[in-house]
Amino acid sequence: MTKLLCVAVLIGVQSISLPGQSRHVSEPAVNLGDTSFLDGLGGPGFVVEQIGDAAHDGRITDSAGNAVPGSGEVNSISGLTHIAWLSAKQFLGGWYGVEVVLSAAHVNAGAQGRAGGLGSTTLSPFILQWPEHRVLGMAIDQRIVANFDLPTGQYSRTSNVNIGGNTFTVHPYYAITAFPGKRLETSWRVHYLWNSTNNNPPISTGAQSAQAGQAIHFNATAAYSLWKGLWIGSNGYYFKQITDGKIDAVALHNSPEQVGAIGPGMVWNSGSWFFYANGYQEFGAQDRATGHKLVLRIERTFKWPADRELTAYLETLR
Repeated sequence: MTKLLCVAVLIGVQSISLPGQSRHVSEPAVNLGDTSFLDGLGGPGFVVEQIGDAAHDGRITDSAGNAVPGSGEVNSISGLTHIAWLSAKQFLGGWYGVEVVLSAAHVNAGAQGRAGGLGSTTLSPFILQWPEHRVLGMAIDQRIVANFDLPTGQYSRTSNVNIGGNTFTVHPYYAITAFPGKRLETSWRVHYLWNSTNNNPPISTGAQSAQAGQAIHFNATAAYSLWKGLWIGSNGYYFKQITDGKIDAVALHNSPEQVGAIGPGMVWNSGSWFFYANGYQEFGAQDRATGHKLVLRIERTFKWPADRELTAYLETLR
């Protein structure tokens, strides 16, 4: 049972100075809900996919979760192109490989301004995908990935709204999919995020340097195979900043970002094609924009021997 992995780093509002948030360093846009069902599956071969995202953030929240007066709304659309490869050879019992994600976006933050263009580039020089194994009779697929985000995105010190963050990030993750029963799946992807220092923050901040805090975040799903490759269920995500951000090397206490979200989703598989749709409503936000979003994704895996194994396995779940 194999399907090549997918990863996304969604581009959104990387740097916005807002009333009530002048002493907060915004976290970069990351994969919040952009990967979902059957996420832990993978095997030797190639995958190419396109991800589209539309988000409406109706308010900006402070550290107490209250709306920041006068902050307005933020609307964004983005696209990601993802290409990945896994070797047929193994290392430490798993297939190894590489991947790249290219991104572009347009953001409208109302009175704060607009921005559009290319976003950060994600490179992974090391993927390790383990073959399926069973624990207490339950099929499990899992992998680890070392991701690095390069500061290739559009960025200007004179703008309050940027697509890129002018920083380098280290962003590894662990993904797992388990099948606890016939026609049932649950997938989890857990990330760690470290951000480098931006030595040219927006002029409006009045700072010489800024560094966002470290964070953890995860995506999770639970789905039922309803009919002929159609999986329907719930999907969600959670983001939590775990260390203080810094401005001019001084820690900013009591300004952590967090947000959760939940919503309905589905994936339809037909041969080597996978079509995903996921909706999310956010809640519990602190120190960030919050609202709702829709993610659409199309994925094409290219033939390898294990591809037939995947198709045969999914047929048993229908």
